[in-house]
Amino acid sequence: MTKKQEIQIFDEKRVRTVWDSEQEKWYFSVVDVCGVLTGSTDPQSYWRKLKQRLKEEGNETVTNCHGLKMLAADGKMRMTDVG
Repeated sequence: MTKKQEIQIFDEKRVRTVWDSEQEKWYFSVVDVCGVLTGSTDPQSYWRKLKQRLKEEGNETVTNCHGLKMLAADGKMRMTDVG
């Protein structure tokens, strides 16, 4: 399986992505997308709280998020939710 990591720019904000050539799918960091769409100064906390609220409501969407390692701001590869 070949995975290619890239940074996409949307509204001058970085969105981490991974291309999976075997499945022919792009995966986007949910945290980065939340940051772009909400303008939040702390998108990681925003996503964590939103995910908690959705689970409390019985929404199963958040249980289907895949986790992939992506390059974090500190330069390390860390697991993050992707869609």
